[in-house]
Amino acid sequence: MAFYTADERAVLEGFVDTQREAIATLLDGLSEEEARRRLVPSLTTPLGLVTHATYVEKVWFHHRVQGLSRVEVGIPETVDESFLVTDEHTIASVLQDYRAACEESRRIASAHELDAQFSGPHGRLSLRYLYGHLIAELARHAGHGDILVEQLRAAR
Repeated sequence: MAFYTADERAVLEGFVDTQREAIATLLDGLSEEEARRRLVPSLTTPLGLVTHATYVEKVWFHHRVQGLSRVEVGIPETVDESFLVTDEHTIASVLQDYRAACEESRRIASAHELDAQFSGPHGRLSLRYLYGHLIAELARHAGHGDILVEQLRAAR
């Protein structure tokens, strides 16, 4: 990882991108059926985790940082809805949407300093905080996904 000795911003962006890739690779080698299979009572599936990660990118960077409305961004009002997978979702389409959302998030963030502040659900927050939050959230969900994928592969 080239960001081991980089400045603060490069380190934060490097960790975010590492976790973004961990989310994307959850779907590697899964069938469409496996990617949708529910192994826990919640809506959490490998495919649902990637749709949720797309929501996370859009709610934080596209909505909060860029200032677009949820309607303009095309995201649901509730977190639970972000895990929903429809018949229209495929591994390819979900990954394409996720990668596009990540790329747009990078573009949006690049226009701001780490100390820039934005409206958050509980008050003002900095881009620095947002990077830290995203690292933690994506890592947590990648871990959930790793366990689900391990169970799916063991069931083959």
